[in-house]
Amino acid sequence: MNLNISGHHLDLTPALRTYITDKLKRVERHFDHLIDAAVILSVDTKLQHKAEATLHAPGANLHAEAVQGDMYSAIDSLIDKLDQQTRKFKEKIRDHHAREAHKYLIN
Repeated sequence: MNLNISGHHLDLTPALRTYITDKLKRVERHFDHLIDAAVILSVDTKLQHKAEATLHAPGANLHAEAVQGDMYSAIDSLIDKLDQQTRKFKEKIRDHHAREAHKYLIN
């Protein structure tokens, strides 16, 4: 997965980069067919830290954003939202028909 991390009105530290990459591994664990991800971190005011991300997967683009008082809690909230969206998308594209069981019922 290609990862693009950018910051608006914020200096990206190596600690923030490693924190985001470690957290995105949780999303990749549920759905490993992600093409790329774009994460934008910004500070609106001193009390509002915003994290937003767009994940590109075959068949869907997943977008989430979170605003918190701390950047690390905004990233945590963002990853929770993305994790929920990827699980829902994976469940949607999964084939729920039991073809093997249906084959035995016909014969």
